[in-house]
Amino acid sequence: MAKVKSKPKAPAKRPSRIRGAPTRAMARTEPVAAAPQAPISSPTNDEAELLGSAAAAAEAEFSIVGVGASAGGLEAFTQFLESLPADTGMAIILVQHLSPTHASVLPELLRKGTIMPVDHVTEGMEIRPDHVYVMPPNVHMGVDQGRFHLTPRPHDHTQHMPVDSFLRSLAEYAQSRAIGIVLSGTAHDGSAGLKEVKAVGGITMAQSLDTAKYDGMPRAAVATGAVDMVLPPRGMAAELARIAKHPLLRHLRVPKAEDNITLVDEQLRRIYTILRNATMVDFTHYKQPTIRRRLGRRMLLHKISTVDQYVRFLQQNPEEVQALYADILIHVTRFFRESDSFAALMEVVFPAIISKRPEEFQRESPIRIWTPGCATGEEAYSVAISLVEFLGENLGGVPVQIFATDISEPAINAARTGIYPESITADVSSDRLRRFFTRSEGSYRINKQIRDMCIFARQDLTRDPPFSRLDLIVCRNVLIYLNAILQKKLMQMFHYALKPQGYLLLGSAETVGGSADLFSVADKHNRLWVRKETLVRDDINLVPETIWSRPAEHPARPPAAAAAEHGVQADANRVILEHFAPPGVILDWDFQIVQFRGHTGAFLEPAPGDANLDVLKMAREGLLHGLRSALIEARRTGKPARKEGLHIKHAGRLREVNLEIVPLQSASGARHLLMLFDDVTPSEPVERPSGKSRGKGAARPERRENQLKRLQQELAASRDYLQSIIQDLEAANEELQSANEEILSSNEELQSTNEELDTAKEELQSTNEELNTLNEEMHGRNEELSQVNSDLVNLVASVQIAIVMVSREQRIR
Repeated sequence: MAKVKSKPKAPAKRPSRIRGAPTRAMARTEPVAAAPQAPISSPTNDEAELLGSAAAAAEAEFSIVGVGASAGGLEAFTQFLESLPADTGMAIILVQHLSPTHASVLPELLRKGTIMPVDHVTEGMEIRPDHVYVMPPNVHMGVDQGRFHLTPRPHDHTQHMPVDSFLRSLAEYAQSRAIGIVLSGTAHDGSAGLKEVKAVGGITMAQSLDTAKYDGMPRAAVATGAVDMVLPPRGMAAELARIAKHPLLRHLRVPKAEDNITLVDEQLRRIYTILRNATMVDFTHYKQPTIRRRLGRRMLLHKISTVDQYVRFLQQNPEEVQALYADILIHVTRFFRESDSFAALMEVVFPAIISKRPEEFQRESPIRIWTPGCATGEEAYSVAISLVEFLGENLGGVPVQIFATDISEPAINAARTGIYPESITADVSSDRLRRFFTRSEGSYRINKQIRDMCIFARQDLTRDPPFSRLDLIVCRNVLIYLNAILQKKLMQMFHYALKPQGYLLLGSAETVGGSADLFSVADKHNRLWVRKETLVRDDINLVPETIWSRPAEHPARPPAAAAAEHGVQADANRVILEHFAPPGVILDWDFQIVQFRGHTGAFLEPAPGDANLDVLKMAREGLLHGLRSALIEARRTGKPARKEGLHIKHAGRLREVNLEIVPLQSASGARHLLMLFDDVTPSEPVERPSGKSRGKGAARPERRENQLKRLQQELAASRDYLQSIIQDLEAANEELQSANEEILSSNEELQSTNEELDTAKEELQSTNEELNTLNEEMHGRNEELSQVNSDLVNLVASVQIAIVMVSREQRIR
């Protein structure tokens, strides 16, 4: 009987795979870098950007599919690979929640389901089409110049979000070639990354909830509204195979002259008209490459091959018009994006704004900031948080107004709500989360202090008037979507809206372009500009005439004639106000006087002591009671309030006054009160008494004097009683305020404890996901070992040769 020494088992050779023609990426030695974005000062030519150069057309750019998964994702991804053809020309990258302390065997498990090469990612590895890549454990993975870039996984207590991190990097590199997919998993990793992919024109998918073993990640992704398709894994594979063969895919990304699909200006004009009629927004002067990419994306999703077919589809489906409109508008943003810019605000802008105030923290001089294109509000709230941190203890004495506007009504509604998913923990520090947010039901709500600083409103920058007397405008990543005409109009508008030496903050890829005569550089690296004292036209037309043309029957008048007519109307209005309009004042919502209109000295007078514009302290004797109740009623109901028969003493005589309070609301959402005074004191006729009536008339002054004294005494008693009530109310208010402060303090302590528990829960959840993934790998490995053992038993049973297994020490095993 022969003895056979056991030797170390040689690695099994992988079966040879069928290979077709060399892939396009194999013909290159260097990856194709993403085309740099042209600065807005010299916008790229639309035709050149659409058609590309011959060299760019010759380069083989391919789609990159980023797949995020966690617990239960291995089974879904295996089904996905088994149904995906090997010749789609796409690179497939799996980002999985892996244990940081155990080696992953995912590539070995996945090779059984596909003939495409499946490899672990290494630093600097080039991405090739028709390849599958698996993220290694204990790293953060990104894409840089067509190659993988790995960084160590952070070891702080923040939740590990590898899917969001990779999809953001993929969106930045691949732009419209990016495809994001979220499979089974718990928590919400991947939802923010899908929003980034969709924002750059990529396609997004999520696993259907009924097929997901754990539906946390797919459910969170669908809730963002950024998912184009919800499909089972096999359906995703079939959809990718269809997209890979779609004639528009290559045409829109690497167009050639011989392509049979074209996008001509006439077709675009028809689409612009449909959008304008449905949404009242004209996209004619938006960057055409962006419009065309979004148009091609919608055609891919609806399996439409020609633009004419899609135009007919738009005409027949109004809901698709709204979907295309929402797709064109970019709503992706995040808290403290480009953190260097916020550091510049803290170090340069805010100190300059405070130093320019004539008196320290004047109530009449609020800090005014405008963030146009605010999307869902993250940027406006980031500015507010930065300003609060800068002011510190001085916050209570500085009024702050932050106007945040966007063209999208749904985005503005989301910003007003101020509720954000847990994924903001990647951008907001734990200290800021604890101080400025409230945790509730798996999300974070901005607290009332920050929310009250921000006023949100819908605004079309190309049509609606701007705000004025602003200290700072933060307009980032808006101008890059507009052509030179609209950029110039917006720069003139921003110059008009800013105070002297006001600041303008732009995005990292934006400049003031041809408006260098309006702004000077304050910080070139952070795109910070200062308003110049330059004379500009006072008839700024914010809308190009090609967008909203005037009817032919109403021709435009010469500017000189319009200016002359405007001057005459202003003079007429002034005369009417002086002679016929009742005197009054405009109040803010806190009863502070904002503007005096007409002569109000008979009704209001400055109170002794420090200067104060509180109308309740300036009201003359006899006016306070009716005035207070009317103001409170108008503010509470939002409707006009009127008080009649009030008596005040002025210039040694009593006056009878009627008072009317009218609530007002500006276009920006700011609320005010208009208070009008109507003096209805009857005139006293001068009569010469006759001799017969002299005796009877002599008693009348005495009766009148007695009656007047009695009324004055009643009025004084009523006034004293009201004053005592006011004092009691103020004392009760102070007690309530003290109790409220104690409750807030206790609430902060409870919130801090709750956040610590949430952090511990997130760490346990992340560890549980990694253990689930490791368990799935072990199950797969166990199945392989069982199969190999079964094969070995069958082999031994079928071979008619006596075999003895011995160890290295010659011992029979």
